[in-house]
Amino acid sequence: MLFGDVVRSRRDPEGSSRWLRALCGALEEAYPPAERVASFGFTQGDELQGLLAPTADPFRAVLLGALHEGARPMRWSIALGEVAPGTGPATERAGEAFIRARDGLVAAKLHREGIVISTGEPGADRLLGDLAPLLAELLAGLTPSQARIARLMLIEDLRQADVADTLNVSRATVSVAHARGHIRSIDRLLDALRGIMGAARLALEEAPPNANATEGAR
Repeated sequence: MLFGDVVRSRRDPEGSSRWLRALCGALEEAYPPAERVASFGFTQGDELQGLLAPTADPFRAVLLGALHEGARPMRWSIALGEVAPGTGPATERAGEAFIRARDGLVAAKLHREGIVISTGEPGADRLLGDLAPLLAELLAGLTPSQARIARLMLIEDLRQADVADTLNVSRATVSVAHARGHIRSIDRLLDALRGIMGAARLALEEAPPNANATEGAR
């Protein structure tokens, strides 16, 4: 389960809704149907909700939300867990993952953290609790030009030379932005977070099955 909350959305509710509508469209394009258990949507309280397959990468959504043109500051809550069966959008679903994601978003607001992750595996959650907020801080610290370069490298998977050609700038310009924006550190941190979540998912799958399990999702 994936929740995203627009920071200070009440100051501009119409603008926040327009942003979430654009982001939902971008996320629907970014995740193929096989990686989506339900379509993305958002509530009247300007809270985005998505339901992904267990093997989908939730950090793609975080990156799109942070690096999208015209992005607004957001908090994110990612949770592994079971969801009740159904066919509606994520905003109409319920279950363990939904509750855990909701609690994570409340905790993110309380502690002013940009990302909270819960897998249900204690060891993994301790590591994720330390590392996930760092990712949010690094993404929030990017300048607009650094964010454009980060988007091409981290989402589009382009090399620095290809980024320079795409943006029609010198390779030196890309190299400087890459270094000052700590884009390599962001990439390495993403790899670590994905690895921890993947290990936690495998550990949970190998645990004794839950008799009440219904439909696995993130």
